[in-house]
Amino acid sequence: MTRKGSIGVVDYGMGNLRSVSKALESLGFPTEVSGDARTLSSCRGIVFPGVGAFRDCMANVVRQGLLPFLREYLASDRPFLGICVGMQLLFAESEEFGRYEGVGFFPGKVVRFPGDMPASGGGVLKVPHMGWNAVEVLTDHPVLEGIPSGTYFYFVHSYYAVPGEPGIAACRAVYGIPFAAAAGMGNRLAVQFHPEKSQSAGLRLLGNFGRMCAAAA
Repeated sequence: MTRKGSIGVVDYGMGNLRSVSKALESLGFPTEVSGDARTLSSCRGIVFPGVGAFRDCMANVVRQGLLPFLREYLASDRPFLGICVGMQLLFAESEEFGRYEGVGFFPGKVVRFPGDMPASGGGVLKVPHMGWNAVEVLTDHPVLEGIPSGTYFYFVHSYYAVPGEPGIAACRAVYGIPFAAAAGMGNRLAVQFHPEKSQSAGLRLLGNFGRMCAAAA
C-alpha cells in the first residue's frame, strides 16, 4: 500500500533509485520505489532516474509495461522529474549504440559529445563529461526556484539531448559545446545532472520538487 503523499521513484531495473529516494526522505518527503504503474499513479509526483545506456533503459521500460503509463502520466502535466538517462529517455530518439526510440514526450534526439573538443590547456576534452559544471538557468520553473545561473551540479554522461523545438531547454551548460542541461514543460522537468549527488544545490532542487508535489496534491 502506498504511503499517503508519497513521491514515486520509478523502478525499471536501472538507475540510482536508493540515492534519489534517500535524498527525498532526508528532506521530509516520503517515497515509494516501485515498478508498478498502479502504485506510481497514486503518488503525488514521479521521479524517473536513470543510469546506463539509453537502449538498455528503454528496453526495460518496455519490458515492464511502463511505457503507456509514462506517456499518459506525462500528458497529464502532473509533477514529474527525470534525472540523467531519465531525461534522455523522454526524447524521441537516441543515437547511442544505433538508433533507438524513446518515450517521445520531448521532440529532439540524444547524441554523443564529439571526440575532438579542444581542452583549454591543450589536447582534447575527455568523454564522458564527468564532474562539476556550472548551469545557466534559462526559464522560470518552480523546481529551479532559488537556483541562480552559475550554480554547479554534478554530471556523468557521454550523450546529451538536442531539443527539437525552442523553449524546451530549461537550463544550459557548456562542455566543449553548449548543451541542454535540463528540459521542461509545465510541471514536468528533466535534468541531465544528478541532483542527488550535487550537495546543497541538488537538495534545493529536490526540495522544490517535493514542495511542488505537495502543492499539487
